[in-house]
Amino acid sequence: MSNAHVISINISNGGVPKLPVESVYISEKGLAGDEHNHEKHYRLTQAVCIQDMEQLQALCQKGYDLKPGTAGENLTVQGLNVNSQPVGTILEFAGGVVLEITRTRPTCYIMDQIHPQLKQDATDCHGMYAKVNTPGHLSVGARISIKKSMDVS
Repeated sequence: MSNAHVISINISNGGVPKLPVESVYISEKGLAGDEHNHEKHYRLTQAVCIQDMEQLQALCQKGYDLKPGTAGENLTVQGLNVNSQPVGTILEFAGGVVLEITRTRPTCYIMDQIHPQLKQDATDCHGMYAKVNTPGHLSVGARISIKKSMDVS
């Protein structure tokens, strides 16, 4: 049984940082109340950005001041190791929301606002994007189950 769970849900009216909320409705387009400053983010295949708290903590150990939402992720999770989950992995959240991992989240220029070296240090550990297979309400603390990993080979 997985001990993975949501420790922070983060939204903003555009850009970073995204700020924590206790619960949110997630539709196929993403989190209610979350806006983006660039049209490249308006894709159903990257409706939700997921990041591990463990990765944020590792980057903090390198000297970066990162908290949930600072780098723009929507869901900060613990115990999932999201960057090790292959594309096609299905994540079911307590309460019924179902997400499917679609791609690795690349670093971008917005990280320069935090620190010029962060883009390089966060490569391959900057989280994953997911599409919404089943919309619904999500709350902080929700458990996450890995239901299946689709074979994409």
